[in-house]
Amino acid sequence: MPLQVADTLAPDAPDKEYLWTLNFGPQHPATHTTLRLVLTLDGEKVVNAIPHIGYLHSGFEKLGEHLDFNQYVTIVDRMNYLSPLANEIAWHHAVEKLLGIELTPRCKYIRTIFGELLRIQDHLLNVGTSALDLGAFTAFLYCFTQREKIYDIIELASGQRFHSSYTRVGGVMFDVNDLWVRKVRDFIEGLPKTHDEVHRLLTRNRIFIDRIKGVGVLSKEDAINYSVSGPVARASGVVRDLRKDEPYLSYEDFDFKVVCSQNGDCYARYLVRMGEIMESLKIIRQALDNIPTGPINVDVDSRVVLPAKPAVYRSIEGLIQHFEVMMPNRGYSAPKDEVYAAVEAPNGELGFYLVSDGTNRAYRARTRPPSFIHFAVFPHMIKGHMLSDVVAVLGSLNIIAAELDR
Repeated sequence: MPLQVADTLAPDAPDKEYLWTLNFGPQHPATHTTLRLVLTLDGEKVVNAIPHIGYLHSGFEKLGEHLDFNQYVTIVDRMNYLSPLANEIAWHHAVEKLLGIELTPRCKYIRTIFGELLRIQDHLLNVGTSALDLGAFTAFLYCFTQREKIYDIIELASGQRFHSSYTRVGGVMFDVNDLWVRKVRDFIEGLPKTHDEVHRLLTRNRIFIDRIKGVGVLSKEDAINYSVSGPVARASGVVRDLRKDEPYLSYEDFDFKVVCSQNGDCYARYLVRMGEIMESLKIIRQALDNIPTGPINVDVDSRVVLPAKPAVYRSIEGLIQHFEVMMPNRGYSAPKDEVYAAVEAPNGELGFYLVSDGTNRAYRARTRPPSFIHFAVFPHMIKGHMLSDVVAVLGSLNIIAAELDR
């Protein structure tokens, strides 16, 4: 859309004549997705920014009322599509809290390993594309090469590379084997070399530092008041991590640090994500060394747990169990209750609020997505900066449009 004279004066603007409106998106190549920002500019200085959403609305939350607790996992996969399996873990964490299910030790460890692999995957994409937007192409290739290896690990366990739909109520779809463990070990042994390469390319790169240091500063007080979470909050000095503060799965068993900074700018958010990648490797290594034996699902005779596909196809018992779980008048019934449960997803606190009416599907399913809150903070962070800084600040927030619209 062409530049237009601004219709409204910004509070600190001296004269309407010098203000212009620029539509940044929804198909701008530097937004990576369908984001729209209406910027009010004084020359190249951003006077005001109004974020617009709604270009990727898919009715995700409404679908939660029509699909049962196992079927809906295919929908949450599509919310933060940078790390789909992390959404699955969050969804079934909430469902299992509603149903009062305690996972088996082996399932907890497997989900924890996948949660950290997806954290690494998400951060690699953010670091790579943020650098690419600012002209640093090589780091992007290093990061995406490692992401492909994580896709291979997911495919080996679930049969699908991207939208895996791997978790189930009370467990996971398939158990992992020795080949999978070796593949994960190979990955965590090789990633530090790439991590060092990216550090050498970016962390002391004068051009990269000049573009992001001191840009998009979010103070600790503002981070708390705006309810930001994850790397964005920790980069502003908010020491908040659900893996430590409200432990779930098997995080209590592991030794790791919460990576924080005090500066609150784009550079601090980059460093926090780079630090979290190394802490995730530490968690995965400990989990692989101590992964328990035993079942991956809770009691297989329960009407809550879906049987394995081979059992459904090859035995009448498995087929009957699948029938009992899936049929609405035969399956399990959830307690009539309301619950909220959240996990420390790669972008921050990802929570689901469920209202149950006693059936095997939610009466109401509501998501608490990190991107929605972080996008709302963007106008506060960009005011006073230059037009070229919009890309840097957006990249540091890692906004995913499918989480915005739902």
